[in-house]
Amino acid sequence: MTDETLPAATTIPVVRLIDLSAESDDDRVVETVSGFASPDHANAFARAYVRDSLERCRTGDEAASEVLGAWRAFGEDAEVVDASGEVPDGAWHSTSEAATFAASPASPME
Repeated sequence: MTDETLPAATTIPVVRLIDLSAESDDDRVVETVSGFASPDHANAFARAYVRDSLERCRTGDEAASEVLGAWRAFGEDAEVVDASGEVPDGAWHSTSEAATFAASPASPME
């Protein structure tokens, strides 16, 4: 096997876990998770992590806007980035589903 047949290290993204309650940008990234088998795997992890974080901010029958507000104040976000710290094409973003998550409690399978 030659180096040309190996995937480039920059093709597999990492997921940064972000504390939304941190007071400064320097304290926001609490962990960087790597070792994903593919970009889709990293996206799935980020999505599930945010879904779980948002559910931990749900306390009862509050409105979706209250759940989303609590998550933005106290929750954790996940950001899919490449080795250079840039967001790659096709990366999952919490902005695409956070409002939907807040409006609908997770099912037992989620």
